[in-house]
Amino acid sequence: MNHFALTIIGRDHSGIVARVTKVLFDLGCNIADSSCTILGGQFAMILIISHPQFSTRESFGTAFEPIEQDGLSVFLRTLQPGGEAAPQLPGELCLISVYGSDKPGIVYPVVKELGDRQINITDLNTKLVGSPERPVYVMMIEAVLPPGIPLEKLAEVMAELKDSLQVDISVRDITPVEL
Repeated sequence: MNHFALTIIGRDHSGIVARVTKVLFDLGCNIADSSCTILGGQFAMILIISHPQFSTRESFGTAFEPIEQDGLSVFLRTLQPGGEAAPQLPGELCLISVYGSDKPGIVYPVVKELGDRQINITDLNTKLVGSPERPVYVMMIEAVLPPGIPLEKLAEVMAELKDSLQVDISVRDITPVEL
């Protein structure tokens, strides 16, 4: 079965998820994985989808035209075989939380330290919270610590960044739940 990455971006308004998933339902597509959020005032959605007969982008025809006529941009990409499967990453799952005054230069130093240690970021979200007069920048990172890098070592590295960036950073273990 062929898999596709479908990305929808545009000005946020209610009903976008329902409209997109209706198109996919009507086509007979399966949603294997998805993520959607609001970035600023923009809605952003990415889905990994499949269809038993569709093999190319052209197979979808004009199905997404109503979405585009609603002011949303639609991008569809055919994935290489295996591109739909989440990698099995060995290691400990952790959550890194960063809170501080909103200013340029918070994200890069934190993710650089992770990259330098081969720590795989599986999810990263940032938001501004608080009031317009006192905005607080919040960054949440889910990451997989490779074998050989204990949580305590990462916490030490982040503590050094905490001082230099003048933010609050915490690192904690996320114990997966077995169903």
